[in-house]
Amino acid sequence: MEIKERQAMLQFSLRFSRALFSYRAQLWFFLLPFLIGTAVLIVMPMTATFFLGLTDYDLFSPPEWNDFQNYQNWLGDRLFQRALYNSVWFMLIAVPLRVAGALVLALFLNRSGRAFGFARATVYLPTIVPEVAYALVWLLILNPGFGAVNLLLDALHLPTVAWTLVPFTARASIVVMWLFQLGEGFVLMLAALQLIPHELLEAAAIDGANRVQRFRHIILPFMVPALLLLTFRDIALSFQGVFVAGILTTETGPYYTTYFMPHYVVDEAFALFRYGYASATTSLIYLVTLLTVIGLFVLVGRRRDDGVE
Repeated sequence: MEIKERQAMLQFSLRFSRALFSYRAQLWFFLLPFLIGTAVLIVMPMTATFFLGLTDYDLFSPPEWNDFQNYQNWLGDRLFQRALYNSVWFMLIAVPLRVAGALVLALFLNRSGRAFGFARATVYLPTIVPEVAYALVWLLILNPGFGAVNLLLDALHLPTVAWTLVPFTARASIVVMWLFQLGEGFVLMLAALQLIPHELLEAAAIDGANRVQRFRHIILPFMVPALLLLTFRDIALSFQGVFVAGILTTETGPYYTTYFMPHYVVDEAFALFRYGYASATTSLIYLVTLLTVIGLFVLVGRRRDDGVE
């Protein structure tokens, strides 16, 4: 009996060790810190924000349940409608331009040599600059009186522009500022390009395919996963990455043309102490971002299915 028990214990220990050190177990082991961090830092705050958005809460008294009254207040709030319009407009304009810019730069700088290495580092440099410092630099560049852009236009005998004081140019300035911080997307595009087998490109060139044909039929299909990932990420960032720029460069003006959803949430929460209403608005930002990503994903999936059929 003792021998059988020892054999059973030995078999159990062997099975346990195999399960513990299996490839799937190692994957879950390495993913565990990320999953815990996601649950604590993202899932739990999002859930609390949603439920807090169903209450009246001003920080000085306990939350009072009001169902969906906060969501109904949006219908009559013109400032909220302006902030939502500006944020959606910014997303539709800036995200495609930034993704396309990262792809074009990656295609152009995917070469060897010191000059191209220096150029790649230059493209990535604005990404690591702190947001406040970055916005202040652009405030100097776009200054209507002594900014570098207007000085250059004046030297070329061209009309100068009050970039941050005119509604259209103020909003366009925020877009341009955001476009220059594409270093992370550029690195992603560059890495995806370098994973494309050179044999395919060489074979296509030998068969007579020009650059446009090689890009359309070889490079672009390989780049679709990276392009989708970058697009989804920039859609989420577009609702958040304009707060500092809007405050420091244009002061959310003129006429609220650079007043975005983060500004509205901060004003409602920290100026008016309407934390319940601000939480409901934050939940809307999550919802708009999620619906946009899902819609884009469905659209790409349908086009792929049509192409296969």
